[in-house]
Amino acid sequence: MEMKKECVLSFHLLGAFFCGHTEEEKTRNSVLIGKTSRKVLSFLQYFIVNHGRTISAEELIGQFWADSGDPASLLRNMLFKIRKLLKALYPEEDGLIITLQNCYRWAQETCLKTDAEQFEAFCLKARGLPEEEYCSQLCHAIELYKGDFLAGNDSEWARTLRQYYRTLYLDACRAVLPIMYKKEQWVELVNVCNQAYTVDFGQEDFTAYYMQALIALGQPGQAVERYRDFSDKMLEEYEMPPTERIEQLYMLAEGFMKNGADEKDILSLICAGEPDTHAFFCTFGILQSIVALERRHMERSGQISSLMVISLDSGAVPTTDSRRLERILLETLRAGDPVARLNVGSYVIMLTGADEESARMVFGRIDCAFHRRYRHSGARLSFRVADLRQRYEACADSGTEE
Repeated sequence: MEMKKECVLSFHLLGAFFCGHTEEEKTRNSVLIGKTSRKVLSFLQYFIVNHGRTISAEELIGQFWADSGDPASLLRNMLFKIRKLLKALYPEEDGLIITLQNCYRWAQETCLKTDAEQFEAFCLKARGLPEEEYCSQLCHAIELYKGDFLAGNDSEWARTLRQYYRTLYLDACRAVLPIMYKKEQWVELVNVCNQAYTVDFGQEDFTAYYMQALIALGQPGQAVERYRDFSDKMLEEYEMPPTERIEQLYMLAEGFMKNGADEKDILSLICAGEPDTHAFFCTFGILQSIVALERRHMERSGQISSLMVISLDSGAVPTTDSRRLERILLETLRAGDPVARLNVGSYVIMLTGADEESARMVFGRIDCAFHRRYRHSGARLSFRVADLRQRYEACADSGTEE
């Protein structure tokens, strides 16, 4: 008796779901898939993902019709639909899914290959390999990741696997970045960071290495654009500002934009630019350094200086009122007063030469300016002030008056 020839079926599960070997097959099958309902596709995808085992009717009913009154009938109807779909996708093949006693599986001579399994294999194989092979295996995996696993499937079983593959992918990206950086593979590094950023922008490494690579490629302007996009998204999504690491790369990129990558005159670089008449916005880490220097100066001069924290209350619209407050601080404070963002609704300011009473007057001006300009805002401002000489042990608290 002649053995039936092995049938190899290829399915793409990372990103858009499609199948076929040639471009013609992929195009034709994408049209068929596009006309198929989500539940039928999800049912077929469940069979594809679990192609290595037999699936019981009880398992399928539990996954797809747990709350149905007549699950057996719905299961028979669904099996008819996916067999019909598979026949349309693979006209030359018959009996791809067979029925056993109260369970189902792919025909024995059918061999399924998926990009998700290949992706996972590359990731797992990389473990323990020398750096060169390790990076090569992970780069093969990253190349296969065209998007989230079965991105259009909202079933619980698909969401669980989606998170698993996403974690594998993000881990692979983070692992290759320092290796590519060490080898100065700037273009490759940019490509990896760009794709990973679309999957999870909140992971700092994808912005930091991207900016470093663009600066090395002589494209600081694009690095600044990424910084601004990252900063806006962090404030909107997490109500957090960028870290000092990202801020320093931003300042570096800005410096190259103003002075050129070949700038040799360090004094010129430091002194470049017109004097700013507004307050000096900086990172929290830079403010700490400024405060440390000020305290040394205070020991010699006997001058009084204070730190003040101004915060929006819980009634504020976080992103909108935060940006409003930032504008008021820029315009109301003295030129050069250092200000750093603590979070989306709080700012810390160093007031040189100001005691507690002077700090209260400064807050009063800021509060009046804010509510005069933004009369319809429901936000209220509060503040805390500390004398730098007292090592922050005693802080005065206050809020706006009714």
